[in-house]
Amino acid sequence: MQWLRNPGPQHEKRTLFGDMVCFLFITPLATISGWLCLRGAVDHLHFSSRLEAVGLIALTVALFTIYLFWTLVSFRYHCRLYNEWRRTNQRVMLLIPKSANIPSNQQSLLGLQSLKRNSKETIV
Repeated sequence: MQWLRNPGPQHEKRTLFGDMVCFLFITPLATISGWLCLRGAVDHLHFSSRLEAVGLIALTVALFTIYLFWTLVSFRYHCRLYNEWRRTNQRVMLLIPKSANIPSNQQSLLGLQSLKRNSKETIV
């Protein structure tokens, strides 16, 4: 989520958003088109020409091959962008572990001291 909030290059975010919209529209269309092509191929096998059935099966295979290729290339591209962003934009947070030996009021003072160090104040 931090990657989406990062004020970095907007081109990458627009590309991700566009690919997600395309994926949401193309997935049902490809599924319905493939089902209709296969349904038509079955009907042609039973009632008429085998050549038309083979053509519809070839069309279905081509449709799903192109869809899978686009999905894999798009997914790989966005994973590569995310990994590159993660490598160059590391956010490190220092956490002080809670100790059983230190009372809670001293522990809160330790937490305040770390906040003061973060704000570049000198601890006396």
